[in-house]
Amino acid sequence: MTTSTPSSAGTASGATPRVVIIGGGIVGANLADELTMRGWTRVTVLDQGPLPLTGGSTSHAPGLVFQTNPSRTMTHLAAYTVEKLTGLDVDGAWCFTPVGGLEVATTPQRLADLERKSGWRKAWGYDDGRLLSPEECVALHPLLDRERVLGGFHVPSDGLAKASRAVVALMRRAEARGAEFRGRTRVLDVGTSGGRVTGVRTAEGVVPADVVVSCAGFWGVEVGAMVGMRVPLLPLAHQYAKTGQVPDLVGRADERAEASLPILRHQDADLYYREHGDRLGIGSYAHRPMPVRLEDLSPSEDASSSAMPSMLPFTEEDFAPAYEDSRLLLPSLADVKVEEGFNGIFSFTPDGGSLVGESADVAGFWVAEAVWVTHSAGVARALAQTLVDGRSEHDLHGLDVHRFSEVQTTDPYVSETSQQNFVEIYDVLHPLQPRLSPRDVRVSPFHARQKEAGAFFLEAGAWERPHWYDVNAALVTELPTEWLPPDREPWAAMFSSPVAAVEAWRTRTAVAMYDMTPLTRLEVSGPGALALLERLTTSTMDKSVGAVTYTLVLDEAGGVRSDITVARLGEQLFQVGCNGPQDAVLLRREAPDDGSVQVRDTTGGTCCIGLWGPRARDVMAALSDDDFSDAGLKYFRGKRAVVGGVPVVALRLSYVGELGWELYASAETGQRLWDAVAAAGAPHGIVPAGRAAFSSLRLEKGYRAWGSDMTTEHDPYEAGLGFAVRSPRDSFVGGAALEGRSEATASRRLVCLTVDDGRSVVLGHEPVLVDGEAVGYVTSAAYGYTVRKPVAYAWLPASAAEVGTAVEVEYFGRRVAATVTAEPLVDPEMARIRG
Repeated sequence: MTTSTPSSAGTASGATPRVVIIGGGIVGANLADELTMRGWTRVTVLDQGPLPLTGGSTSHAPGLVFQTNPSRTMTHLAAYTVEKLTGLDVDGAWCFTPVGGLEVATTPQRLADLERKSGWRKAWGYDDGRLLSPEECVALHPLLDRERVLGGFHVPSDGLAKASRAVVALMRRAEARGAEFRGRTRVLDVGTSGGRVTGVRTAEGVVPADVVVSCAGFWGVEVGAMVGMRVPLLPLAHQYAKTGQVPDLVGRADERAEASLPILRHQDADLYYREHGDRLGIGSYAHRPMPVRLEDLSPSEDASSSAMPSMLPFTEEDFAPAYEDSRLLLPSLADVKVEEGFNGIFSFTPDGGSLVGESADVAGFWVAEAVWVTHSAGVARALAQTLVDGRSEHDLHGLDVHRFSEVQTTDPYVSETSQQNFVEIYDVLHPLQPRLSPRDVRVSPFHARQKEAGAFFLEAGAWERPHWYDVNAALVTELPTEWLPPDREPWAAMFSSPVAAVEAWRTRTAVAMYDMTPLTRLEVSGPGALALLERLTTSTMDKSVGAVTYTLVLDEAGGVRSDITVARLGEQLFQVGCNGPQDAVLLRREAPDDGSVQVRDTTGGTCCIGLWGPRARDVMAALSDDDFSDAGLKYFRGKRAVVGGVPVVALRLSYVGELGWELYASAETGQRLWDAVAAAGAPHGIVPAGRAAFSSLRLEKGYRAWGSDMTTEHDPYEAGLGFAVRSPRDSFVGGAALEGRSEATASRRLVCLTVDDGRSVVLGHEPVLVDGEAVGYVTSAAYGYTVRKPVAYAWLPASAAEVGTAVEVEYFGRRVAATVTAEPLVDPEMARIRG
């Protein structure tokens, strides 16, 4: 994520930027506090509702804070929220109380998931999580039925946040530093000029601004539309009820404390619980999705809960099954009735994540939406760091508002996927779990042929991506013994197939064709294109036409914000292979205002086949009269050619470590290209191959995947990518921050692990232990078909990164022995890939 420079947008010399925050809930109040804490004191917070109880989601949030998350970033953001709110009070009344968090399992699948969750907590650097026996669960929460509980996961530092009270404390602190809060002030429009925000228009007049941040929650869609920005979130109602007096709770917690028992999750039934003195609060996701239309809501006119637009009437019929499940888990409720309830509105997104970032088109307009209380202070700090310092200390790519393609921001897509995320919020989901609908949203021109070949599709970024092809299943019987993969345990075996071994085998020994179409492609052109790429990347771009360069894009602190491949197709024309829409936003934002650079996303109009393997040149000889010999097209070079009668751009590079080319063509000729390559390859044993084989082969070759293996939290030397950094370092963004750094000085390293037993396949996000202590975590993992053992990449301290170091990977509570191994595992001399 990049930031514009608001201080250059008309602010007085020496003055900090004028910031308007739209939304005075827990996120907006935290952001005002974080900005003023950093010396940005010209901050105005506007909310259409009354202060401090504005009528948004904050006003009714139940406040349960469970910190542990499969995302390292989100876990850290939650931990900061706990730390910060613990230090707040309002006239002696608490804003956060660490009663602990208990998640219980009533099914074997959930119990295994809690073991995985315990691993995440260790992986992310926290040692306070503990798996509990049924007896220990009941000892912590006596209302539980011992016969229904198989075990639990307890984090003592989890607890209850009093969000509305925290807003009061944050307002007081921010106001003491100069911030201004205005309630009952509805934003009518956001002013812009020359592609920048200029202020916010209200009924009382215009509030000038250099930076505007929308923290408007479910109103964020409306605010974003004021600058032409699609904010892909859907307001959904979620049920919350309070029981009458529970006899077993009487006298446990005084009125001031509100709670003495841990907050409780019963995710097998989509339920959670917290005390309200001697009553119990119950939240349910077990009901049908209830989307809400903004036009049906009105802003609060007073602070009474009955007038809040975010609190809709309770639908008892939806809650009845959930309450029966509650009575089974908590027998103390057998004779207790539900006395009150409401359907509270929260924001959901296509992938369930928050939305943070600056508008692609209007500099200075930012959003921080779909942020729950759990992550509120963490997100606010991250955004404040980004605005003031230019970057967040935590990687935010998973929250980037620009991570979605255009089709994923349409109303139908947002509505369907957000509702499905509501349904699945507590489900046990495999890392590769595909959504069931909508599907076939983005398909390559090869899709029809792939279906004919029995492709097993998974979905990512709305793309249909073959993971293997059933047409290759007959070849499993021909696999040499050494290529046969071992049986996997059930979780690792999900969404895998022995057919992937066939596809990896043929790639290494014959030839295979891969659909690389979903990888984002940009065309960067114009007289300023070279200078832009030279400034933003770590490698020399001023090379001859035909040169292909692997390079990095860094932030100002030297963190890896992307890795890209740049092919120079003309003096002023470059093709950039990158990691997603956010890279296009960055390039456009950084392009000069004089029109000397054009950035065009060509992904949808083009396609790509990766043709790789030792017989790849034989296939090309039958397809093209162009010279594809080593002399005719050297490694990391590209050229225009005709292949199978189709004009292509051929780049000689490989992500699987074998001889071959990436063949790019226009979409309308894609099927012809696929057919031609398949026909010419048949005499040489060609197979279509999918992502399962691809992932295995790339790990064997030691190739990194941005977003998984490295992010802005890592520099090139730590990630083993120092070879991509040119000198002088101060000639590109982030280079100056690398002065004095090298692989030798790195305090942590991304290393290759091989699993000692040759069988146990881990999946990623597991903790890595040295001498029994968790010191790092797995980033990517797969079974290595060529090397005949599971492979994983992991971040470890430099002291544990020496080749030969024995480590353990904790996988579902079981410790798997592994060894730090020299990389790459396959063809370190690069003889195969160079042909």
